[in-house]
Amino acid sequence: MSASGTASPAGSDTATATGTARGRRRGRRAAPSRPVWEEKPTRAGLAGKGIALSAACLAILFPLWIVIVTSLSSRSTIDAAGGLVVVPGDLTLIAYEELLSGGQVQRAALVSLGVTVVGTTFSMVVSVLCAYGLSRTNSPGHRWILMTLLATMFFGAGLIPTYLLVQALGLTDTYLALILPGAVSVFNILVLRSFFMNISPELLDSARIDGAGDLRILWRIVIPLSRAVIAVIALFYAVGYWSAWFNASIYLTDQDMMPLQNVMIQLVQRQEPPTGLGQRIRTGQLSPLSVQMAVMVLALLPVAVASPFVQKHFRKGMLTGAVKG
Repeated sequence: MSASGTASPAGSDTATATGTARGRRRGRRAAPSRPVWEEKPTRAGLAGKGIALSAACLAILFPLWIVIVTSLSSRSTIDAAGGLVVVPGDLTLIAYEELLSGGQVQRAALVSLGVTVVGTTFSMVVSVLCAYGLSRTNSPGHRWILMTLLATMFFGAGLIPTYLLVQALGLTDTYLALILPGAVSVFNILVLRSFFMNISPELLDSARIDGAGDLRILWRIVIPLSRAVIAVIALFYAVGYWSAWFNASIYLTDQDMMPLQNVMIQLVQRQEPPTGLGQRIRTGQLSPLSVQMAVMVLALLPVAVASPFVQKHFRKGMLTGAVKG
């Protein structure tokens, strides 16, 4: 009897522990699962992501590789390949030497560079000033100005009225026609405004108590705190000016004023080559295809060089400016 009495509590404890463990397992099974994006990825998922990213990188880099290799290939290598070169052969810099030795291509590159620098500076000054004014909700006419800007995102006058306006202002056949018609983006202003509104009002109020005006607050406080979003917006404007070709095609008639993108279009469409290159192409010293690819590389080079320096600001600049506020 004493043995059974001693064993009974032990059996009871074992049963209780077993029941508790089963209850915990049932509780875990009944608990709601975490969202899919918070679950630990499986090996198959990681492998699939790696394959997808590798395929995307290959789809981007392979055409770029073909363009660069073809631009560096001699005429004999291009003729042997029957067009675009995939495997490097006889490499030469003759296409780049001829393009950068003077003539229309070099002049067009300088035009694009000047328009990009001046246009980006002008656009950033106007956008930052407008965004800062709209970020002060107690400023006079704040709501009406904001509604007017928003309306321009959905309604436009069209190409013909815009051309007539540029012509009436006397901007045709001038470099201002490449800058002023698209100098300001309302979307960029809204992103800057949203970022500026997230700056602590107490910080701005303390500066006003110390006697600082709006321009000094903007220059000394707002802009230093907004370097990330300003860098991103400046890159957007710069890429837009550097890649623009449509305004030049309708507002300019002088070929010497054409930017690099328009000269590249002429080459790709196999029109008359730029001055100084036609004779060399006809005599067989240069391949038209290598010249076309070299101009494309020159057009892509500034953006490819500048993007990595601004890439680190993209997440902070765009997401903070567009989501918060």
